Amino acid sequence: MNLLLLEEQDFIAPERVRLSGRRLQHMLQVHQVQLGTSLRVGQVDGLMGEGRVLELSDTKAELEVCLSEPPPSKLPLTLLLAMPRPKMFRRILQHCASLGVADIVLLNSYRVEKSFWQTPFLQPEVIRENLLLGLEQARDTVLPQVRIEKRFKPFVEDRLPALLGDSLGLVAHPGNYPACPRAVERPVTLAIGPEGGWIPYEVDKLKDAGLQPVQLGERILRVETAVTALIARLS
Repeated sequence: MNLLLLEEQDFIAPERVRLSGRRLQHMLQVHQVQLGTSLRVGQVDGLMGEGRVLELSDTKAELEVCLSEPPPSKLPLTLLLAMPRPKMFRRILQHCASLGVADIVLLNSYRVEKSFWQTPFLQPEVIRENLLLGLEQARDTVLPQVRIEKRFKPFVEDRLPALLGDSLGLVAHPGNYPACPRAVERPVTLAIGPEGGWIPYEVDKLKDAGLQPVQLGERILRVETAVTALIARLS
């Protein structure tokens, strides 16, 4: 981890925290901290700064922390993502958090298998854990917002137009469409489909809601690759 993230319950005084578990083991095994070692720290959804190790054992560490720096800015991007296969879902969440995505909406789609919605990886605590792993990697503290929309048509017809607002609406889909724009300097709402892509009906509904289809070229990419490629290209 490139940033030691602190939870509210870690604080035992305004500028002192006590850590154990995964974070302590990472400090001991990867950072190989000793008394007096300084680390980059940040409070979840708060400021970042420095932490200095004051007490250390195999079961706990206590750090003095000074938090005074704002986290990096989020991308002005709302990602509409057809629910991916569970085995890649966790990696996609981590990538999105690392890249600075602000909002993620998980959508249903014709090609999303019903079993995907039963995965334990959709439990709020598991989603949060994977988002935190992405934030640790990128030195960020602010958790993306994640919403689940299991009914495609009501969401696209009733809620998407308001969500879209004055942002640039894009739906990624292979075909004879314009290339995805680069370095967009305005808010973007981006829809990415499941393995196999959106079906024509879904593309038409997204177009009716105000999203324009774009493509990345002739190659068909896995969802996790497409997510990273599209976000990097847009930002």
